[in-house]
Amino acid sequence: MKKTERHQIILDEVHLHNRVLLSDLTRTLNVSMDTVRRDLMELDKSKHLKKVHGGAVSNGFNLHSDNTREVYEYENKSIIAKKGVELLNHGDVLLISGGSTNLELAKLLPKKMNLTFFTPSLPMAVELLNNASKNDEVHLIGGKLSRGSQLAAGGSAINLLSEITADICFLGTGYMDIAKGVTELDWEVAQMKKAMVKSSKKLVSLTISKKLNTYNRFKVCDTMAVDTLITELDPNAPELQKYRSIGLALL
Repeated sequence: MKKTERHQIILDEVHLHNRVLLSDLTRTLNVSMDTVRRDLMELDKSKHLKKVHGGAVSNGFNLHSDNTREVYEYENKSIIAKKGVELLNHGDVLLISGGSTNLELAKLLPKKMNLTFFTPSLPMAVELLNNASKNDEVHLIGGKLSRGSQLAAGGSAINLLSEITADICFLGTGYMDIAKGVTELDWEVAQMKKAMVKSSKKLVSLTISKKLNTYNRFKVCDTMAVDTLITELDPNAPELQKYRSIGLALL
């Protein structure tokens, strides 16, 4: 495989999932780890991504409060966010994780709904403060911050979640597969999201369709645990047939 082809595959993976591991890229590209390291160094130097320990993150990953940054698949994520807002009801208590699609939802919050938000995501908390109305409440769930996801994790955060029963959990979804369920590449993040699922009456997954039929190491929940799946596609699109067949509500 030519270097230009490798670079494009790497960028596609980084843009899609925000963060990728060196070991995963090595397997995907079927090349040595040293080769992938060199590729990441070159892409970092050309400012196409940011190389971090053990892998890489997208350039926009640490810039969520910057509304001028380029958002991967922005139009599709905006469509998803508009659908998600339609699920909100006056007085709802909401759990919401991070992720670029969820951040787009936070920018579209309706006014005068007296919403209460709980989030373990530092970028999400900032976005909510910038966009929520004065009648809304924003609570940051504290704990050890995961460098890779900018999400609070660990026992203290999970214990706090056990005291909450949210009306809806808007779960940022990195990977979803019928057989493997909703998964993550980070163990602590997976445990945190698992606790969010348990603390909610309704689980809503917001994801661009490119993330469907993909999976990673650590399971968050079964696909059937998701009450509503929101993508940019029409709910009757053939790409969603198998998700429709197991009873997921589609928007």
